[in-house]
Amino acid sequence: MSELKNDLLLQALDGKNLRRPPVWMMRQAGRYLPDFMKLKEKYDFFTRCQTPELASEITVMPIDQIGTDAAILFSDILVVPQAMGVEVQMKPDFGPWLPNPIRSQADVDRVETPDVNDRLHYVMEAITHTLERLDNRVPLIGFAGAPWTIFCYMIQGQGSKTFDKAKAFCFSQPESAHQLLQKITDTTIAYLRAKHKAGVHVVQLFDSWGGVLSPDDYTTFSWQYSNQIINALGGDDVPVILFAKGCWYALHEMAQSKAKALGVDWTCTARNARYLTSGQITLQGNFDPARLLSPIAEIEKQTRNMIEQFGTTNYIANLGHGILPNIPVDHAKAFVDTVKSYEPRRY
Repeated sequence: MSELKNDLLLQALDGKNLRRPPVWMMRQAGRYLPDFMKLKEKYDFFTRCQTPELASEITVMPIDQIGTDAAILFSDILVVPQAMGVEVQMKPDFGPWLPNPIRSQADVDRVETPDVNDRLHYVMEAITHTLERLDNRVPLIGFAGAPWTIFCYMIQGQGSKTFDKAKAFCFSQPESAHQLLQKITDTTIAYLRAKHKAGVHVVQLFDSWGGVLSPDDYTTFSWQYSNQIINALGGDDVPVILFAKGCWYALHEMAQSKAKALGVDWTCTARNARYLTSGQITLQGNFDPARLLSPIAEIEKQTRNMIEQFGTTNYIANLGHGILPNIPVDHAKAFVDTVKSYEPRRY
């Protein structure tokens, strides 16, 4: 792999002393960018995901227009259940829709553990295209949904605030639930290994719905499977960032793993996150995405405050969840520029 012109993200993951942290934004290649919206009018969601040229074009947009220190491959966590033989649709103004959700052991038995290089070849091709476009400017991040989050959609059949059907399946059919979670885990390990082999520098695991579980249930139905993935990839020297939204209570345990960094959402302070992780691991976050609707001067002030609370070492500046579609581009750029121009205060 050729030398990167900007490897600040990799330095932060290695715990190097830095003048300022690297910055990128979850969902940065997406709905807040006017050029993305033009492509959205022409091509449906999964066409954009499954066409390598389009996926790479979208991935590089924020590097060219916002100037982040890393690119994250445009795709979706639900390409994994698709590859496992579960139909997934993306309905306009509704979101994910799985017409045949998993509800029984017989359904679990039908779920496949696929050859990811065959079923998800278009993702690997998108990585190749993207690396060419990036021309070693910044690292490329690949990602997947954590097994629990994928499980939630496969059982619930759509988005939910509570994922009550997914939880009910775990509590009433635990053996079947664990079988399905293991299938998702095995597929995700193979998928992320293939992405790394194709050229991504870092992978991020998104556990968007870990926070709907109690701490004990999080350990049982989510963390043990995410940790399997982290151990498998960490053993291959693949840097893994884990973002488990709403799971601050597990930060201490997660910090003992082979993960290179842990994402923090905006409900957990920098002080608590550092305390719970004993200051031993790189943290990523945690600007409230809605705060990007503030006036630019306020965004700049709040961003500087965030960096001062986390420090510039063992830290990656990011949002506490994905960027919202109604964020003005100049507000997103103000966030990024403030991090990039950060200078520690001199007293």
